[in-house]
Amino acid sequence: MALFGRRKRAQQGAEEPEPIETPDPGPEEETGPALPPVDAEGRRGVDGHREFVLSLVDELPPFGQQILDALDLSLCEDVISPVDLPAFDHAGVPGYAVQAADLEGAKDSDPVVLAVVGHVHPGQVAPTPLSPGTAMTLSAGAPIPENADAVVPLGDTDEGADDVLIYREASLGQYIRRRGEDLAAGTQVFEAGQRLSPGAIGLLAAIGQDKALVRPRPRVVVVSAGADLVEPGIALRDQGQSYDAASVLLAAAAKQAGAVVYHVAAASDDPLVVTQAIQDQLVRADLLVLVDRSESIGSAASSEIGVLRRVADSLGWSNVAEVAMAPGTTHGVGLIGTDETPALLVPGEPMAALVAFEAFVRPVIRKLRGVTPVIRPAAAAVVRNDIDSTTGRREFVAGVIEATDDQRRVRVAGAPGRLAESIGPANALILLDEETDRVVAGDIVPVWLLGEE
Repeated sequence: MALFGRRKRAQQGAEEPEPIETPDPGPEEETGPALPPVDAEGRRGVDGHREFVLSLVDELPPFGQQILDALDLSLCEDVISPVDLPAFDHAGVPGYAVQAADLEGAKDSDPVVLAVVGHVHPGQVAPTPLSPGTAMTLSAGAPIPENADAVVPLGDTDEGADDVLIYREASLGQYIRRRGEDLAAGTQVFEAGQRLSPGAIGLLAAIGQDKALVRPRPRVVVVSAGADLVEPGIALRDQGQSYDAASVLLAAAAKQAGAVVYHVAAASDDPLVVTQAIQDQLVRADLLVLVDRSESIGSAASSEIGVLRRVADSLGWSNVAEVAMAPGTTHGVGLIGTDETPALLVPGEPMAALVAFEAFVRPVIRKLRGVTPVIRPAAAAVVRNDIDSTTGRREFVAGVIEATDDQRRVRVAGAPGRLAESIGPANALILLDEETDRVVAGDIVPVWLLGEE
């Protein structure tokens, strides 16, 4: 299923700005979507690149899913209750069904005695209507017998089995939950767009719904490539190898964002091997995240192009550009295979991969899911460190939130590039815009709170 409207957009005749110079972009570049503007250095802005990607991806089509599988998914239609809730008059507490008139004047010193003529439990119906001067025992949730107009709780009685002493008068309708009291048939229960929490799933079950029309979880395939990369759990054979941390990080982040994730490690720089690995995944991918080593992706104008970018070019349309941000400046987007499966190319250094996920991949996943906002909202925090920045680009700094009673504080999470000090403990990204060259301790800065949906 094509999620990018490439051909449709080409028909619109949109005028393309001057494209970023790339090494031999190929004929597809000319028929691809109109590219976002760039600055004097040929770089896209973060927002421009994200909007470019988001403008090309559509929400996944909805389908009916079993309600247990629909947890955390978004409804695609209003839900109208087909039944009353409760479905019948029933006892709100365990006690005795009575006629209130029989208890006039009842008190501790002069209780009313009623004959117990039956017992009703949930799922049962009283065999006969209730006659004056009699009572029936009821479990909580049991249907109210015909002619009964009140329920006396056990605490107002001696709990007699054959005859019961009742020490209080009863008001009409007391402790009776009426049919439709919570919800009348025909009432709208949920609006389209509602995210289904466990409570919402329970309410769907209560009104008899076993399925819900929702947008499915996107199937995200994270693919890494590189002969020097080793999957965790396998011993390193030489000093030139390293564990594949970035793609595992991205797979975990995609799962947390609500995707069904498949992780594929192509431990090779051979284009044929990598091509086959990607082609094998297209049948189950709504989105491909291609993770190359940051030094081998190749800048937009570099003559040394990474294997994943070369493969993306060979399998469909792709576009790689410099984005005015740090860490990780080179980012790509593509349409892979005959179904034009969307693909995002991201750098393979772990911190840069985390930033790329938050800036670009997560918004795509959320748009595929049909949930808003697609961009993580920024919160405010008081920074505890001085931070130098470079104007003209947006910088993302790993941070650790330290909440206090009166305000949120954030400190820089170690030195850049040191995984154990930075992304390991990080639960936030500090956002420094293009005009900021320095913040000092005590300044209020925007942050993305990681791990929050």
